[in-house]
Amino acid sequence: MTATLRVMLDQIVAPTDADLATASRELARELVRTSPAGCEVAAIVPAGADAAAVLEREVAGLADLVRAALPRRELAAAWQFGIRSGAPGGMLHSPTLLAPLVGHDRVHDHDQTVITVWDLAAWEHREELTKPAVAWHRGMLRRAVKHADAVVVPTYALADRLAEIAPLGERIRVIPGAAPMRFVVPTDEVGRRRALGLPSGCLVVPGGSAPSAGLDAAFAAIAEGGSDLPVIVVDVSIRFEAAVTERAAAAGLHPGRVIVRGSLEAADRAAVLGGAVALVAPRTDSAFPWRVIEALTLGVPVVAADSAVHREIILDGGLLAEPAALGSSLATALGSTDAVERLAVLAGDRGRAFSWTGAAERVWQLHADL
Repeated sequence: MTATLRVMLDQIVAPTDADLATASRELARELVRTSPAGCEVAAIVPAGADAAAVLEREVAGLADLVRAALPRRELAAAWQFGIRSGAPGGMLHSPTLLAPLVGHDRVHDHDQTVITVWDLAAWEHREELTKPAVAWHRGMLRRAVKHADAVVVPTYALADRLAEIAPLGERIRVIPGAAPMRFVVPTDEVGRRRALGLPSGCLVVPGGSAPSAGLDAAFAAIAEGGSDLPVIVVDVSIRFEAAVTERAAAAGLHPGRVIVRGSLEAADRAAVLGGAVALVAPRTDSAFPWRVIEALTLGVPVVAADSAVHREIILDGGLLAEPAALGSSLATALGSTDAVERLAVLAGDRGRAFSWTGAAERVWQLHADL
């Protein structure tokens, strides 16, 4: 008898977040590749999407495709209120919060529902989300408390924070994410940076959806210890680009020195990081630090604000400092060619600790344990 793991792949066919789409694709590919004997992987997608062609291109080897009864937006609303909408039973794994969190019988019917929480923005950074999005995330977590058999998080730091918010007990499981598979500096990196209007020999700062105190700390640190290198701020919503530039100027950075960009494709991010002297990571919340992981993977020196997440992810692969001391740590990192090269080696060594293959193997083990 074949055991089927059904994976929610809405982010691949109807993406709303680039990082969640990447995580869904890479995890699904490795779940297929690492399937134990007698197991297979099927996809669940919303109605209305041209899913077959997309999934055939993005995740080869799926055993089946199950279409939900509703398009993605309507499906998210239905599942928020506990309406099953024709969702299948059996083993179900969601790389996000979107899942049919309804009553089921794990013991007799062997039904399992596992979801994934990558951040707690709805609690920690409500300003980065719309009010309906905050309500949806909070509502889905309440349903997870009632009906999820396990909740996957990428770090122990996030697990601790989640345990403070939701009474999930021992159902919280830690399975880290990783950079995209084959995430390397592209051979056309110079051309890509030129097309984006971005220089090499720069500092890269992950900005987040909205301006934040962490971003202010990064700008202050760069003004203090970042020499005169150009600064590229990535992942900024287009409606906040002007505000970010203004805050950089307020911290003492000349406006022409700071370039703000939104979400970039993986190859473009790799090209930008390939030309970076260092990545400055100022945020101290519990979200999984995708850009830090990518910088470590490419061996880019990392200078980060000290936080539980950064201590766990970066470990000894970069420099950690209190936000007020980021400037001196950045000056230390950039103090000599030897210092930069040493941090690059440490970053690359640490980056090898994260892989989607390992994540997929642990997901299979989780469902076997359930």
